[in-house]
Amino acid sequence: MDHDLHGSRRSHRSRHNEEEDESVYIGVPVPRSYRRKRRHRRHTSRHSHDRDSRERHHNRPEHHDREDPCDPDEGEQDSNELSDINSIMSPAAERLRHILREEDEPTPTLFTEMDTLQHEGGEMEWKESARWVKFEEKVEEGGERWSKPHVSTLSLHSLFELRTCLQTGCIMLDLEGYSLPQIVDDIIEKQVQEGLIAPEIREKISFVLLRKHRHQTKKPIHRSLADIGKPSPSNPSQCRSMNDISVTPSTDQLKNKFMKKIPRDAEASNVLIGEVDFLDKPFVAFVRLAQAATLGGLTEVPVPTRFLFVLLGPNGKAKSYNEIGRAMATLMVDDLFSDVAYKARDREDLIAGIDEFLDEVIVLPPGEWDPKIRIEPPKKLPSAEMRKSVFSLNELGQPNGNAGGGAASAEDEEMPAPHELGEELKFTGRFCGGLWLDIKRKVPWVFSDFYEGFHIQSVSAVLFIYLGCITNAITFGGLLGDATDNYQGVMESFLGTALAGMVFCLFGGQPLIILSSTGPILIFEKLLYEFSINNNIDYMEIRLWVGLHSCLQCLILVATDASYIIKYMTRFTEEGFSSLISFIFISDALKKMMSVFNYYPINRDFKPDYITSYRCDCQPPDQVSPLVLNTSSPLGLENFSDYSMFNFSALDWNQLSKKECLWFGGSLVGKSCKYIPDLAMLSFILFFGTYSMTISLKKFKASRYFPTKCRTFIADFAIIVSILVFCALDYVMSLDTPKLHVPTQIKPTRPDRGWIVMPFGKNPWWMCLASFVPALLVTILIFMDQQITAVIVNRKENKLKKGCGYHLDLFWVGILMAVCSFMGLPWYVAATVISIAHIDSLKMESESSAPGEQPQFLGVREQRLTGVLVFVLTGVSVFLAPVLQYIPMPVLYGVFLYMGVASLHGIQFWERMKLFLMPAKHQPDFVFLRHVPLRRVHLFTLVQITCLAVLWILKSTVAAIIFPVMILGLMVVRKMLDLIFSQHDLAWLDDILPDKDKKRKEDEKKKKEKKKARKSEEHNNSDEECC
Repeated sequence: MDHDLHGSRRSHRSRHNEEEDESVYIGVPVPRSYRRKRRHRRHTSRHSHDRDSRERHHNRPEHHDREDPCDPDEGEQDSNELSDINSIMSPAAERLRHILREEDEPTPTLFTEMDTLQHEGGEMEWKESARWVKFEEKVEEGGERWSKPHVSTLSLHSLFELRTCLQTGCIMLDLEGYSLPQIVDDIIEKQVQEGLIAPEIREKISFVLLRKHRHQTKKPIHRSLADIGKPSPSNPSQCRSMNDISVTPSTDQLKNKFMKKIPRDAEASNVLIGEVDFLDKPFVAFVRLAQAATLGGLTEVPVPTRFLFVLLGPNGKAKSYNEIGRAMATLMVDDLFSDVAYKARDREDLIAGIDEFLDEVIVLPPGEWDPKIRIEPPKKLPSAEMRKSVFSLNELGQPNGNAGGGAASAEDEEMPAPHELGEELKFTGRFCGGLWLDIKRKVPWVFSDFYEGFHIQSVSAVLFIYLGCITNAITFGGLLGDATDNYQGVMESFLGTALAGMVFCLFGGQPLIILSSTGPILIFEKLLYEFSINNNIDYMEIRLWVGLHSCLQCLILVATDASYIIKYMTRFTEEGFSSLISFIFISDALKKMMSVFNYYPINRDFKPDYITSYRCDCQPPDQVSPLVLNTSSPLGLENFSDYSMFNFSALDWNQLSKKECLWFGGSLVGKSCKYIPDLAMLSFILFFGTYSMTISLKKFKASRYFPTKCRTFIADFAIIVSILVFCALDYVMSLDTPKLHVPTQIKPTRPDRGWIVMPFGKNPWWMCLASFVPALLVTILIFMDQQITAVIVNRKENKLKKGCGYHLDLFWVGILMAVCSFMGLPWYVAATVISIAHIDSLKMESESSAPGEQPQFLGVREQRLTGVLVFVLTGVSVFLAPVLQYIPMPVLYGVFLYMGVASLHGIQFWERMKLFLMPAKHQPDFVFLRHVPLRRVHLFTLVQITCLAVLWILKSTVAAIIFPVMILGLMVVRKMLDLIFSQHDLAWLDDILPDKDKKRKEDEKKKKEKKKARKSEEHNNSDEECC
């Protein structure tokens, strides 16, 4: 390279050992909060060459302009701490802190393309060699395909050489340029004015920079047949128009499908690297245009160019130039440096950006890493805002992370976000204040709640949740019928589910919640019915009054903002409750599957060796008369008009079928008469096949096969595809597996009851008042079940944007309690597992993700349409019975199993349970394992397992009626954990209770005051000594 770069290289070697000439590879810069906290000792010689200019820049008065602090009492403390920060912060970090201000608008995403100069047959052209959106993609040798996206690995030497290039080269910021020839002319003119190049080579450089660009989508450029044999022109400027770059984007650029991977507001940065024979030192230029402009065929895709970096040098240094170009391109797609490039005011700002990049890179020793290995992109990248927050002050007055290089104490280490449920649970102190705020919060989204549901993903969600709801309705309807002597059965369960669910989804505060019957309500109904029968009380009437009292109590809770107490439910309570419901779903699915083996047992007595002895004969009765005929049999009675005249003695009994033999009064004799096909085995195949296929298809989105849209479609319809496949398998096998049976007529299950329950006439008047006591238990159950499920659905991890409605939800659940009680329908409350499944089926991910980057979770498709359609279909299921009867019940049990297992995903309690079975070296890198000792983690998990076991035992016995009270007991247990675990451990394993969080802030404020008093005392003492 030129003498400047060689001088930098020699000075670099004087500072380091000779062995550093080997390739040292550098990974992606990591946030400072992720790095080991230590004091950086910078190489002063590295910064000595620009220290004077940097100091002059820092002495500018505008760099010390600060906003006034909000709290005047802490102004002096802030100024003292600011001076301390300035004293420990590096010059580069101090400069960037003034450039990257929080109030600035975000900068566009950069697409970076690197082109290298190629010499082919006496002609020159620029050939695309690599590109970056987030990760690097290289053109493989031969130029036929792109490489897999990978993390850029750079040599440390190339970064220092790039730094020298920017120090000695031409820097042009906010250049007014709208075409590449104009920009090239401006660059060359400035280089000539500054004496960096000789005027004689102006035309040669311009000729080289304006050659055509061959992108990966285009074929190589060759000379035409007419030009073969012609000598190359001696004066390049004379043929400048022959292979000049095109002024407008080509058809290949406009049709390039790679545009789908680039955000719409993206801009381009172009890196041009090449070697020529007419230069004796490098030609370097860094250009930032005032306005992004589309520069014809310069870029692979029609994206406007904002930055241009050019490096031309003498022959023999192609590899070095290429590494410098890769370093520049990698810097341009770095979130922090790209911001610096957009906001830089002069050369020194760019140098400071490189210095900060060098402070964050991680060096891999050359002897311990193969440079040829391409590092796979990580599944999750740290937030760019976290890196940028290095240059802002946090509330403690300390730089976030380790910007100043000072050693941080344990008290300053980053803590997880505090437990906050938002303003929806803020206590207003006014009558129905929370309900009114919920209504005001939901009204602006009324129209979007419907038109946002028109999406192909909603179709999959509707069918999935519909099948889950009708299976649940049939199951609980049958159990309710057995528990209440058919006062409530499958028909009531269907109509109640449709009515309550539709009203809630239309008017509720969180329409993503699905209402359903629950196990504790079923147990309460059973106990209430037994109490009524034993005391000669009309069950439907007393149930009506229990429902009315419970409705009134729910309305009182709504009016007094009682949902405020939900803020004291931390992750400990949420995960305990949701895990219990998930395990109940899994257990019920397995129990129902095992019950199939009782109805259709496996043929264990069948012996293949004795198959010749297996036979079944129809033996006639001793005396046959029409009186002994099995007239209850449905077989062919219409075929015999006169039974008394039928000659049974002439009947060939050996030719009759099984049903005919039994109908005529015969008996079956033989070892194979009790043969049953292996329906249990087929049912198990349908059950486990549905579950496993759904799991596999859900993961298909992350596979390597098929385009992205195809994979997404398959994953969205995974459950529907699985159900259809195994329904088809059952149909092909043509075996009598248990099928889904839906009522075909809309009428009460019990013929002696109507659709309206009268409140008076059958029970004593005082029963109307006495029913207030059992209603209290129902209200506690409804409140806890509904609000805990709402908290789980409204988790910040789901990124819901339309707000919550805890008070509005409880209001409608209370109203529906009264309506269902008057109609004799079951009571309904939020179903945790089905609601979580509804959320999962509506999750959205980014469509234009960079190559190698995992799609980003954008949130949930919040709307009311899917819930309304689910319950409309549930209501009309009576008319769909001819179709639904082909669905085998084992298939629906497999859906139940999937819903239970899928709802465990993302629960930290479940992840911590699996740690018991893992050796320490094989445990995942969970963030809480970095901050909490493993024995404390296991102790916390054991407490949760114990609580879960107690809840499981209670729900399995008659004591399940106090189940809601035990949910409140979880909150008490969590309060007691403050005596066993430190607040630091609880912050990582759970959430800090609101009062504890307030106390912690007060302690921090006291520490600030003590520190301020100590500093002022030391200041006074120093003044006295001076006097």
